[in-house]
Amino acid sequence: VQLQASGGGLVQAGGSVKLACAASGRTGRNFSWTDMGWFRQAPGKDREFVAGIRWRFATTSYADSVKGRFTATRDNAKSTVYLQMTSLKPEDTAVYYCAKTNSMFRPEIWGQGTQVTVSS
Repeated sequence: VQLQASGGGLVQAGGSVKLACAASGRTGRNFSWTDMGWFRQAPGKDREFVAGIRWRFATTSYADSVKGRFTATRDNAKSTVYLQMTSLKPEDTAVYYCAKTNSMFRPEIWGQGTQVTVSS
């Protein structure tokens, strides 16, 4: 089972970045019925939930800190979830991880992280 995140980088405050997470293996084969989540971990802080997207109706959930700025989407044909991040702030700087989750968006399988750095 593999979850490969990509799309991170250095961006100025106010800018945008789109992350992608491609699933393979068993998660990839069952992707259409898999709830997925995005999490992040800033230096010296605990990993925190950012956004989640369910397989059923692609319903989404967001942390209060990113509501209105981040959008999670999915493409089941590509076994990929995306996180469009806009109006980025320096406090959004973190390593971003995707994960296969349960229906409550508790992570079950972690993917590799991708660094997002927002400069002021």
